[in-house]
Amino acid sequence: MSQKKILLREDEMPTQWQNIVPDIPGGMQPPLDPETKQPAGPEKLSQVFPMGLLEQEMSGERWIDIPEEILEIYKIWRPTPLVRADNLEKALGTKAKIYFKYEGASPVGSHKPNSAVAQAYYNKREGIKRLATETGAGQWGSSLAFATHKFGIECKVYMVRVSFDQKPYRKAMMHTYGAQVVPSPSPDTAFGRSVLEKMPDTPGSLGISISEALEDAATRDDTKYALGSVLNHVIHHQTIVGLEAKKQMEKAGDYPDVVIGCCGGGSNFAGIAVPFIIDKLEGKNVRFVGVEPASCPTMTKGKITYDFGDVAQMTPLLPMYTLGHDFIPPGIHAGGLRYHGMSPIISALIRDKIIEPISVRQLECFEAGVLFSQTEGIIPAPESCHAVRAAIIEATRDLNEPKTILFNLSGHGLLDLASYESYFNGELENYDYPAEAVEESMKHLPQI
Repeated sequence: MSQKKILLREDEMPTQWQNIVPDIPGGMQPPLDPETKQPAGPEKLSQVFPMGLLEQEMSGERWIDIPEEILEIYKIWRPTPLVRADNLEKALGTKAKIYFKYEGASPVGSHKPNSAVAQAYYNKREGIKRLATETGAGQWGSSLAFATHKFGIECKVYMVRVSFDQKPYRKAMMHTYGAQVVPSPSPDTAFGRSVLEKMPDTPGSLGISISEALEDAATRDDTKYALGSVLNHVIHHQTIVGLEAKKQMEKAGDYPDVVIGCCGGGSNFAGIAVPFIIDKLEGKNVRFVGVEPASCPTMTKGKITYDFGDVAQMTPLLPMYTLGHDFIPPGIHAGGLRYHGMSPIISALIRDKIIEPISVRQLECFEAGVLFSQTEGIIPAPESCHAVRAAIIEATRDLNEPKTILFNLSGHGLLDLASYESYFNGELENYDYPAEAVEESMKHLPQI
């Protein structure tokens, strides 16, 4: 009988994060100061980030030690299981082997605490009393609420309004961990009030929520800002996922032909992919597929250029695939994937043709999620359904091809059951973001 779950002991958990920046073939462009258009130094960013994280953001070291205090909290749920999806394989009638790394094992049900715990630790180490952040689907907000409580820090979460309305139990989870949560745009910031004045019925966006959280952090001496994806240091923290998966694949006597993850800002996909991308750069034959929603097609319809990470243009200019910083996505249920930009690391790897981006539609993702639930028993988060769908596409391209597929099941969907109910009631629809609308949002890109 083949092994269903491949497990690691706690003493086998990685003790370092991996940094791929020094190995990206075409290199990476630096973030720019929007005023001078010159590379943004740590002094500019230290207004909103602690120096410990800025050192990681700009690090040229391939390995970053994980502090003992972080490892102790990680042990609550790490190492997470690698699971052979043999029941899904049988249902598809494929000769492909499908494995998934299950990050829904964390206390909040997603991969996000891997970075939230680290960010809370480095802020606490520098005496920060309060963190402000944004959240889309609520997974990042829940994670930061969990992490800040562990380190005795206050937490204020600006939650995209459409998700605030769609996901009441995510709010309850954040409240349980002691965080304050408001719908964004909110009356709590000058930027939020300005958006509400112009668009009182807006569903909100991650770009708006980021602007509010940044304003909050920039206007208070006791507060810093925490971001759940996109930036280099977040990508580094998530590599613990792929480093564990690599050890587990070795235990299983297997190696992936293709590695898959859903993409919003890029953190969970990069987390599982980076340790295997290093192998590809050393000559290993492995493919990488990043999956995004057709309704927010950053990688497949956007372009790589410098852009702001938020609507109010408060962030440095980042070199990334973007749909334009004032892009307002439709209210699809995969709220964690509704972001206009893509991580500079992922963007550079797409540019260098190491990552293959694809887009999929909402209904086919929920269909895949239901099949996965019925075969493997775990109900995936709407975001993770995108990775499930891509794995099914790969496994059924040629049913007789004996390939090995690895994907990151970045979170469970137990707090997203209202989305599944809408799917079963026929209330969801596919939405392909029109090319002309993308073109319109591109007109406001900064000129570099």
